[in-house]
Amino acid sequence: MILEMSIPALLFPAISLTMLAYNARYLAIAALIRKLHKEFISSNSKSIGIQINQLRKRLYLIRNMQATAILSFLGAVITMSFLYAEMNNAANFVFGLSLIALVISLTISLIEVQLSTKALSVQLNSLEENKTY
Repeated sequence: MILEMSIPALLFPAISLTMLAYNARYLAIAALIRKLHKEFISSNSKSIGIQINQLRKRLYLIRNMQATAILSFLGAVITMSFLYAEMNNAANFVFGLSLIALVISLTISLIEVQLSTKALSVQLNSLEENKTY
């Protein structure tokens, strides 16, 4: 297959939108951590401490999601530079690495979504047990 300039350029909007979604997750978790931190200081609740530890794991995953997405984006840019310089073998290699980085980023995203869903499930179970609604 001959790699053309338009192929890595197709990754630009996809990676940009993915990074926006990752950033939205980060901001939501950061706000939740700040809120839980205030509650923890006032109540010193063990369950809040456990939630904060889970959120720390999710932040770690989000950081790695963002880092690999950035590497993928950078790889697409470098690929285009190599194509411009007519260095096709190097462009093919870097583009392959860029795609691998994107797959890693999306896989980490899937893991983070699973953790998030588990955390919400625990809270829903707690609500059902208390039946205060």
